[in-house]
Amino acid sequence: MIMVVETVRMSSKGQLVIPQDIREEVHAQEGTVFMVVGSKDTIVLKKIITPSKEELIRNLGEFAKKMTPKMEKLGIKENDVPQMIKQFRREKRDA
Repeated sequence: MIMVVETVRMSSKGQLVIPQDIREEVHAQEGTVFMVVGSKDTIVLKKIITPSKEELIRNLGEFAKKMTPKMEKLGIKENDVPQMIKQFRREKRDA
């Protein structure tokens, strides 16, 4: 893998254009999401890879299978979860 280095100029609106060869190298298209990290004189862009809807559903299903025995052991029922989420969000908001 060859590292591609390019120079870009910031617009008056603070925008940068990622050069085409770099976009192709990282498979970035319109709508691709990047995490931006800045420190002193350095800015780093990291492409965020979001799972497809199918992958997300599969991962949530696997998580639910793993958690069900633990929830049963703690006496937590499925219909308890929405209230627990509301309580967690309220505590987080009030913290």
